[in-house]
Amino acid sequence: MTETLKVPLSTKSTEPTAKAPPLRAWTVILAGLGALLCSLDVVVVATALPALRADFGASLSQLEWTINAYNLVFACLTLTGAALGDCFGRRRMYVAGLALFTLASAAAALASGPGQLITARVVQGAGAAVLLPLTLTLISEAFPAEKRGVAIGVWGGVTGLGVAAGPVLGGAVTEGLSWQWIFWLNVPIGLAMLPLAATKLRESYGTRPQLDIVGLVLVAVGLTGLAWAPVRAPEVGWGSAETLAALAVGVVFVAAFLRWEWKGARYPMLPLEYFRRRSFSTANASAFMLFASLLGALFMTTQLFQLGLGYNPLEAGVRILVWNATPLLIAPIAGALADRYGTRPFMLGGLVLQATGLALLAWQVEPGVGYDRLVGPLIIAGVGISMVFPSVANAVTASVPLGDAGVAAGVNNALRELGGVFGVAVAAAVFTTYGGYATPETFVDGAGPALWVTAGIAAIGAAAAAFAPSRGAS
Repeated sequence: MTETLKVPLSTKSTEPTAKAPPLRAWTVILAGLGALLCSLDVVVVATALPALRADFGASLSQLEWTINAYNLVFACLTLTGAALGDCFGRRRMYVAGLALFTLASAAAALASGPGQLITARVVQGAGAAVLLPLTLTLISEAFPAEKRGVAIGVWGGVTGLGVAAGPVLGGAVTEGLSWQWIFWLNVPIGLAMLPLAATKLRESYGTRPQLDIVGLVLVAVGLTGLAWAPVRAPEVGWGSAETLAALAVGVVFVAAFLRWEWKGARYPMLPLEYFRRRSFSTANASAFMLFASLLGALFMTTQLFQLGLGYNPLEAGVRILVWNATPLLIAPIAGALADRYGTRPFMLGGLVLQATGLALLAWQVEPGVGYDRLVGPLIIAGVGISMVFPSVANAVTASVPLGDAGVAAGVNNALRELGGVFGVAVAAAVFTTYGGYATPETFVDGAGPALWVTAGIAAIGAAAAAFAPSRGAS
């Protein structure tokens, strides 16, 4: 690789002074709020899916796209967002991403049909692709290594809060007001954050003075192809020309991207040598499988509680809270303990618990099942994701030089969101094979096998985490 990869982080900030603690506090607050908005909108639509289906007459495919349009663009552009922050300034691009996200949220609220809503979600995803990787980069740059685990644990807890609050907030707002308000709520928060981010965050830059334009185009097209195929396959078929063409385009462009990054790029946006480090590669594999399992299960469970078990949106969201609220309590503790004992025990243990909880959930799913039989599996799965969130983020950023924290965060977020797209697509495909929307019974018939598959995906993630290095190894 080029020698420029070893250049120390370029930043306009000075060495820590007496003002460092308040600046760090603002960094955690603003980065946490940015992560909260992005993670909230990954799942906030989930409990509104039945309302969208009734309001717009939306098909299963359109319902998938209200989630996947956001996740797809988020995944495919997140490396671009990290690169823009490194080149043009992380604070500057954080503000730009936040502004775009806020504007797109207003457009989503004003949508009068599924096409307009999906388009607004695409733009929202583009804003989140700039915003989210920079939240982790800003924290990594603001804190020394020995304190970073706690800060990232708080970040993981807030990210988990977004996942937790999404179904509850979506259900409460949909039930009490209308689904449009799940997007309107982002607007005042974004407007309040913009001046604070512009004045309270320190500006910093990465080690790459130029954008890798060729790499940006190749990776965007390649990831879009690879994500498009599983999203469309349940509707058009895995053997269809569209699916096969999307897969072929994805493979060719990703291969071209990897070759360009290895041989041609003067300032590569993705140093491939990092994947030789077990800490980097195993953490990213674990993140992909975690989010594939989590979002696939969430896509099915939010609908199961309403269409299969008869709860209204708010009742469904509150009942799911025992699953997705645990990161707020557990993630900061897991992040602090990972600093002391290493990240592998928490990645491995967390994914084992996620797989176990979802398997127990799938085992209990049947027509007329009571909530008392589901709450235990949901808590087990929730503790699992709480352990993995901060551990993966800490492992990824700690495995690269500080100047490349933005690159590491971008790769991690890209694979997380791709995992989410993959998980929703696979869960929907299994659901349509075994069940449907005709009656509550047919919905339960499809939801059970889909949840078994999400448990299996988490188990594959646990197998990947088992190969992570022990503390101090790379």
